[in-house]
Amino acid sequence: MSDPITTAQADGRTILTEAESKSLLANADVTTPAFRVVEDAPAAVESAKAIGYPVVVKVSASSIVHKSEWADGVGVALGLETGDAVHEAAQTILDAATAAEIEANILVEAAHDTDAGTEVIVGGLRDPSFGPVVLTGLGGVFTEVFADTSHRLAPIDRAEARSAIEELQAIRILDGYRGRPPADVSALADVVKRIGDLVVDYEAIAEVDINPVLATDTGAVALDAAVVLREE
Repeated sequence: MSDPITTAQADGRTILTEAESKSLLANADVTTPAFRVVEDAPAAVESAKAIGYPVVVKVSASSIVHKSEWADGVGVALGLETGDAVHEAAQTILDAATAAEIEANILVEAAHDTDAGTEVIVGGLRDPSFGPVVLTGLGGVFTEVFADTSHRLAPIDRAEARSAIEELQAIRILDGYRGRPPADVSALADVVKRIGDLVVDYEAIAEVDINPVLATDTGAVALDAAVVLREE
């Protein structure tokens, strides 16, 4: 994929697709699930075979930010384990996009067991007063409920990133809770540092939102991502 920011700007867009956002993260050495973007249901099945089951199938369109809420929830299908299930999910998404007169593709990616770790949010933004800022906190459905976040001016080093994580109330969960293995906080700190670097390095970026980053005992992987560019 060509530079996702350049592609979006050439199209007159300020919102990157999830695939473009994840490509940008991969370029910054942030781990993402293996994924492919395809145009039809048969190609989605072939991609699922190549990636390996189970997979997740999502709508891919720059105009759709909240995929799980789009079109009565058909924008995301989780934990698919057969070609028939992938074909049905992909075709349902494409039919809904056609009905809504939206140009959309299909994102097929490797599924990750969210019960195997803790969902964390990592984000970055360009504040008009302070400049690049990076944040982290408890992610997933609990982001707005608990508002457990910490912020740092970017760029930061790994020690500062780890400090930001350790001041969270969620550190008790990350350290291991009720017999669960502790998360790899060093890997999570790397993600926080790299998102800070990303916002610093790309002046075109207004906001980066990774929710969730799945923090496990073996690493940290960005399961969902959205990048918004500054208005020209």
